[in-house]
Amino acid sequence: MAKTTEPGYVNRNKQMVIRRTNLPGNDHLQMAYVLRCGKCGGEYGANGSDIWQRRCPQCGGGKLGLPIGR
Repeated sequence: MAKTTEPGYVNRNKQMVIRRTNLPGNDHLQMAYVLRCGKCGGEYGANGSDIWQRRCPQCGGGKLGLPIGR
């Protein structure tokens, strides 16, 4: 079973981990990760601890994503 922060991991809401950023998350000791929605292709940032349950903020009713830089 893949760790939820590994690139390629897909959660139950079809959100795939693309990469870890060098940016801090907004939860205690967390880093921001880039996720991509498997339905609409939108990319957004999320805390590593939230990846397993995240929903797309564009098409899935998820909360606004974290800044991810480019």
